[in-house]
Amino acid sequence: MPGENLSRDEARERAGLLSVDGYEVALDLRSAVGEAGGEGPRTFRSVTTIRFRANEPGAGTFVDLIAPSVTAVSLNGEDLDPAAVFDGSRIQLENLAEDNELVVDAQCAYSRTGEGMHRFVDPEDGEVYLYTQYEPADARRVFANFEQPDLKAPYRFSAQAPEGWTVWSNGAGELVDGVWQFAETKPISTYITAVVAGPYHYVTDSYERAFDDGSKLVIPLGAMCRKGLAPYFDADDIFEVTKQGLDFFHENFDYPYPFGKYDQAFVPEYNLGAMENPGMVTFREEFIFRGKVTTASYERRANVILHEMAHMWFGDLVTMQWWDDLWLKESFADFMGSFSMVEATRFQNGWITFANNRKAWAYRADQLPSTHPITADIRDLEDAKLNFDGITYAKGASVLKQLVAYVGRDAFLEGARRYFKRHAYGNTRLGDLLSVLEETSGRDMATWSRAWLQTAGVNSLTPQVTSSGEGKIVELAVVQEAAASADSDAAAPPRGELRPHRVAVGLYRRTPEGALERYARAEADVAGPRTVIEELAGAEAPELVLVNDDDLTYCKIRFDAESLATLRERLGDITDPLARALCWSALWNLTRDALMPARDFVDLVLRFAGRESDIGVLQMLHAWARSALVHYVAPGWREEGGRLLAEGALKELRLAEPGSQHQLTWARFFASVASSAADLQLLQGLLAGNAKIDGLEVDQELRWAFLETLASNGVADEAALAAELARDDTASGKRHQVRCLASRPSEAVKAQAWAQVVESDALSNALVEATIAGFQQSSQRELTAPYAEKYFAAIERVWGERSIQIGMDVVRGLFPGLQDSQATLDATDAWLSGHEQAAPALRRLVLEARDDLARGLRAQDCDGATAN
Repeated sequence: MPGENLSRDEARERAGLLSVDGYEVALDLRSAVGEAGGEGPRTFRSVTTIRFRANEPGAGTFVDLIAPSVTAVSLNGEDLDPAAVFDGSRIQLENLAEDNELVVDAQCAYSRTGEGMHRFVDPEDGEVYLYTQYEPADARRVFANFEQPDLKAPYRFSAQAPEGWTVWSNGAGELVDGVWQFAETKPISTYITAVVAGPYHYVTDSYERAFDDGSKLVIPLGAMCRKGLAPYFDADDIFEVTKQGLDFFHENFDYPYPFGKYDQAFVPEYNLGAMENPGMVTFREEFIFRGKVTTASYERRANVILHEMAHMWFGDLVTMQWWDDLWLKESFADFMGSFSMVEATRFQNGWITFANNRKAWAYRADQLPSTHPITADIRDLEDAKLNFDGITYAKGASVLKQLVAYVGRDAFLEGARRYFKRHAYGNTRLGDLLSVLEETSGRDMATWSRAWLQTAGVNSLTPQVTSSGEGKIVELAVVQEAAASADSDAAAPPRGELRPHRVAVGLYRRTPEGALERYARAEADVAGPRTVIEELAGAEAPELVLVNDDDLTYCKIRFDAESLATLRERLGDITDPLARALCWSALWNLTRDALMPARDFVDLVLRFAGRESDIGVLQMLHAWARSALVHYVAPGWREEGGRLLAEGALKELRLAEPGSQHQLTWARFFASVASSAADLQLLQGLLAGNAKIDGLEVDQELRWAFLETLASNGVADEAALAAELARDDTASGKRHQVRCLASRPSEAVKAQAWAQVVESDALSNALVEATIAGFQQSSQRELTAPYAEKYFAAIERVWGERSIQIGMDVVRGLFPGLQDSQATLDATDAWLSGHEQAAPALRRLVLEARDDLARGLRAQDCDGATAN
């Protein structure tokens, strides 16, 4: 990645000099098919015309472009020598006029990493598919531009494509004399321009809305996927959620959707969940389900559709000035995705998923050494790439959820409406949003912002209960603690802020029927180290106190001793699904913080997960239980713990209602923890059809899940995996096969997988991800132990030579975290101390992995101490 970075200072200087009037971008994509010509990467022609003004005539600047070669450059009619002005990532411009026209004719490279113009060849039918992905700064891999969010401009794209193809972009398109011509966009940032091209399966619909003034809005809708996925493409459901979202946002934002059409493309080998390109949203094609999935999968897809739709206003219409304020779009979209989904769609339990799933991501990120305020300090593009994290998304959304409780729903939405109208097609910073919220709510937003947006760390809230001899509460207080320092014991001196929290405190006790239900609730403002909840004095003494009941604030929930004892015995008796999910989340945080033995958490899952009604929560419990087994239990208990989890999973699988989503979820979990000869024999029988579990349909996706376990245990060999690929000779099948191949317990297999990922760039991004996933098997720690030293020797070279996306995948995915010992921690520290000048983004990734490892070792000590 040398020479490809852009600093905030450079961007600020360029924005102070330039105003951009418009782009014309002509792409020739006919080279996407057929044999590649000559040496080097396959390329396409990109001709860009930029019209811009300079407020200091005679000054110089630069244009961003990452391309193998530049054929011609002209500035204001004067030809420039490409060899003199282009260095591989920038074109230097001197002696600017007041009004300028730049024309750049370049050969840009198709991508196999999901960055820029990604080219995918479908193994099923040989068809070629293209799509672009730019955020934060990869539009420069497709056309010359000023690659920063605050130099907005209208764009007019055109493209030549192979015969029989269709091309889409942000604006509406038509084929004119063999060239696809697209309507000019509104002023938008470079990173949300888009091109999708190929023989995609395309379905259309439309959305209509009448307004009080008699006007009518008609939005053409489109949805597309590869032809091979067309039999599974449930476009009707996608359009239903899309229309429900458009209804919700029009009703609440009072600003009509401003970008014309609304296409949604589900594309292969996508690095992200989705991207909010206006008029041309892109999604990972895994949201098209080839096999049976649970309602949690459909809910997740709906949430992502609505998240991206919220971006049309938060991010596309109004855009942050620089990546420091990335939260201005991502936190809002994450919050609005859940808010709109719960209020406008069939997924009424979305806040349970938010509390149990999204917040878990935030809690982890906020305890890493790289945690940062929601409004972050982003020095350059590498910083920006890594800041698409649990803080910017999930913590920011959690804080906004509390903000709505703080200022009121009406004031919050009125603030959003004023924000859109005041800053449409412009760029903003934190103060711009706070000012409108202060106007609409009358609240002091500066104080709130300092506490919640400009500090890092997660607070813990613990109840303190004093009861009388008559079984009444004398005093109930909430004790607030600041976050413990990263990479320190949870009991270490805290750091960070004590914040104001709006919380609900719930009191629970058993009913005569044995259910654990809430009988009292008080809402209060918690501030400082200790807050007495006066409203609850005199109430009957509870068996369980749940601070942050209803999930109003962002905090780690702790329990008093009696409440924790109640949960150990009666967790499954809690009838409210959100309260139950909050308790599970709190118990998992205790486990991660080495305050509860990991085997105790596993025991809770074994005793109570079978009673969990919410399928998304159940799936999280399975993931947490497996993580506890792999990282947090004492090594000497892993075998026993694995046996118990497999036995428990198989029992619940057999007890589950035949054909139900709970049965499917337990089947997948059983496959992930199975290891005994009997368990593996059952998986083989289910694959062969000579073993049956009533109601369980072993479709193609479930077959691959079973095969990965069989392969990693040495039961399914290369021939068996080749036979399965012949049965499922698709792009999805190929990814599954590659992962299974790399999972086999062989020194030669591991050496080959390592070489394919670390020493070669031949694999696409999707196959790099699959190979890494197969390489890292918790049951094969001894096999991968020799690669710890190789990892530290290779990562700086990999970071320098590969794209940032592949660099992130390798550094994160191959960190030797399964070699969980003090020796690995020491080796990590040695690398960090010996590479203080390494790229900050690379050091951040290694520091985060080190923190996960140190956390795991502390949890293992806690778990082992219990056994002694």
